[in-house]
Amino acid sequence: MTERYSEIDEVIAYIHQHIDEPLSLSQLASHLAYSPYHFTRIFKERIGLSPLYYVSSLRLQKAKDLLLRTNLSVRDIGLEIGQQSLGTFTTRFTERVGMTPTDFRNSTLEAGNQFRSLHHLKDLRTVHSTINPYGTIKGTVQSTMPFEGVILIGLFAKPIPEGLPIHGTLLFSVGDFCFTGVQPGTYYLMATSISWGMKATEILLPQTTLRTRSREPIVVQPFAAVPYQEVTLHVPRLDDPPILISLPLLMNNFLNRTFEHSNR
Repeated sequence: MTERYSEIDEVIAYIHQHIDEPLSLSQLASHLAYSPYHFTRIFKERIGLSPLYYVSSLRLQKAKDLLLRTNLSVRDIGLEIGQQSLGTFTTRFTERVGMTPTDFRNSTLEAGNQFRSLHHLKDLRTVHSTINPYGTIKGTVQSTMPFEGVILIGLFAKPIPEGLPIHGTLLFSVGDFCFTGVQPGTYYLMATSISWGMKATEILLPQTTLRTRSREPIVVQPFAAVPYQEVTLHVPRLDDPPILISLPLLMNNFLNRTFEHSNR
């Protein structure tokens, strides 16, 4: 099946190739000979994000890479992605990744420790109790290819995995998931997998992990059941938004909840 607005792939490829250069909305629109209004409309319909928000997301992904793979200062990395103000760069990075640039740079050791802790819990199976279906989102996650590891899955406010999910959990295999106590609102379901053999840096920079997302928003309304969700993990695609949230942060939250529950 051909993806609608397939011409957007050409623009996304152009953005990736020129991410180090200034990219204006009119410049991106002119690449397809579209008006900025029409281009923004179809780009958002295809990707879920506005063109410039998508560009800023890729630049934050680059900042994550520079923090772990270079000795550049945080200020210089901010400048590399077009942020003239250190304060603005730090604030945006923290909001969308879940920790400050400095903390992210220093999180490799902790990420490895958290992953080993999860491996010790791999035989754990979470049991969901049967409750009133309202305010509950149930579904199944499958995969296009086998893997051994964990699946991080969550509900986000925007169609991009950034900031802490409003609801999130971890699965030790493909299969069923369930979120309860979901307040009325609009959510986007997103997930990625981490294989047991991955290194800490690969977890912190998840650019090749299997992933999935719900193309349509999930709307939760009072006293209304939510349709059953079925998603499938796949290899990264050109139109997938970058995973900005720090995955070790999500792993740590899961571990903390698990330990709190076991100590009750």
